[in-house]
Amino acid sequence: MGAPQELYGQPAPLLALLDRYQRDFPLQPQPFRLLAEEAGMTEPALLTALAQARADGLLGRVGAVFAPNTVGVSTLAALAVPPVRLDEVAARVSRLREVNHNYAREHRYNLWFVLTAPDRAGIDAALAQIAADTGLAPLDLPLEREYHIDLGFALGADGPARRPTLAPPAPRLDDADRRLIAALNGGIALQSRPFALLADACALHEDEVLQRLQSWVGSGVIRRFGMVLRHHELGFHANAMCVWQVPPAARDAIGAALAGDPVVTLCYARPPQGAHWPYNLFCMIHARDAAGARAAAQRLAANHSLAAMPQAVLISTRRYTQRGARY
Repeated sequence: MGAPQELYGQPAPLLALLDRYQRDFPLQPQPFRLLAEEAGMTEPALLTALAQARADGLLGRVGAVFAPNTVGVSTLAALAVPPVRLDEVAARVSRLREVNHNYAREHRYNLWFVLTAPDRAGIDAALAQIAADTGLAPLDLPLEREYHIDLGFALGADGPARRPTLAPPAPRLDDADRRLIAALNGGIALQSRPFALLADACALHEDEVLQRLQSWVGSGVIRRFGMVLRHHELGFHANAMCVWQVPPAARDAIGAALAGDPVVTLCYARPPQGAHWPYNLFCMIHARDAAGARAAAQRLAANHSLAAMPQAVLISTRRYTQRGARY
């Protein structure tokens, strides 16, 4: 394994900023000037470098990652697609604005996607449209409890530290809040005063935007605000969704233990759906390749006494869509 700049094709000062500011991005009028000073660069040079990192796919956006089910509603869904139809069905699913992640996986349920909408009615409508468009019945797995949801990827020693992810209460949102959330869908602009531009987009003053964002970060409604990196471009080409059928009384204790394991990037409980999908505990592992993901899944099951429980390991085989949730 080479140095980070050799791995990712980016200069070391920029990688250090991408790493450090996956969370705790400065919520002040000229944040990129502060980052440029830290990196020993001019602000125009930094903005150009960030724009290039975004064009290269390494940087998805600079913006908010909201805690699940706070400013909107989400669910994980899946389809059992005949292999000859997989690309066609995936394209139909990805066209929906409610869909923000869409992956093919090794399983009878071979197409997995996340939907987000302002309310549950929006999720139901999107799932009904998918069923009508494809002739296939979606598996609907809403979040029941989160144990660890963050998905920051450390590039070095200054990367995002693992932090407890307690679910905050859903805030009361007014019209201005909803305009701000909608304007944040694609992240902030790579401009000298991005929050002023954001304020213009949602008919607020810059200081109002910053105050609202700071409040949401402080309350946990925004899980993290900062650089949102794309794991495939970081070299994590395979991910494994590991699922188990665990006794309900033991689920939370096992989930909490899994959440503290360094190999786990996401961990949560979702409802079983009968014999065709009996699993109630999920976690995600991101690895360089499929072999590494399978080996990590085996170690995880062995380390947490899960090897004898009904389980499945669903390795990703293709990424169709990866974008920020749109509310």
